[in-house]
Amino acid sequence: MNRHEPHFLGGQEAVLDYGDGEFAVLKPGQFVRCAVTGVRIPLEELRYWSVDLNEPYASPEAVLERRKRLGRR
Repeated sequence: MNRHEPHFLGGQEAVLDYGDGEFAVLKPGQFVRCAVTGVRIPLEELRYWSVDLNEPYASPEAVLERRKRLGRR
């Protein structure tokens, strides 16, 4: 990777539709932001999301935090 690649420079934020086991790209980009922490998640590293809430998470801990905030166990 070099500094002239869009991913290195931060690139564009993608817009996704989250489904069961996969997501659809509505607006191309290199990353999405975690709904809990706001941290950038490169699309190739995106592993956690909510289909019901249609939002991404950076880690299992972020998923648990969202569930706590919603009063779910």
